[in-house]
Amino acid sequence: MAVKEIIQTQQAPAAIGTYSQAVKVGKTVYLSGQIGLDPERMELVEGVEAQVRRVFENLKAVTEAAGGSMDNIVKLNVFLIDLSNFALVSQVMEEYFTVPYPARAAVGVLSLPKGALVEADAVMALD
Repeated sequence: MAVKEIIQTQQAPAAIGTYSQAVKVGKTVYLSGQIGLDPERMELVEGVEAQVRRVFENLKAVTEAAGGSMDNIVKLNVFLIDLSNFALVSQVMEEYFTVPYPARAAVGVLSLPKGALVEADAVMALD
């Protein structure tokens, strides 16, 4: 059986349910979904662009806690309650990722936890 290492950092929001911020198995890290929660206040930041940026800041913190970086993300799933914000997500992604970009899915959903406007989870491959 594979050994699971739990990844946890105070630089990203604490888990608010029965999950870990990330789980590392071998050289693969599975990052749980992040919404636009400020990790200190545990409240959503205001506005869609601020939430998108906070989501990526939270993912970045978890990738670093796992010993990697955003460039180690190989698969990204983005969930939006309004797909008209897809272009904004792509624009902000350019600030956090370099070419070659990870594989990505963007999915429109009816709602997200705590009334968030965007959520993203990822899979990271360490060197």
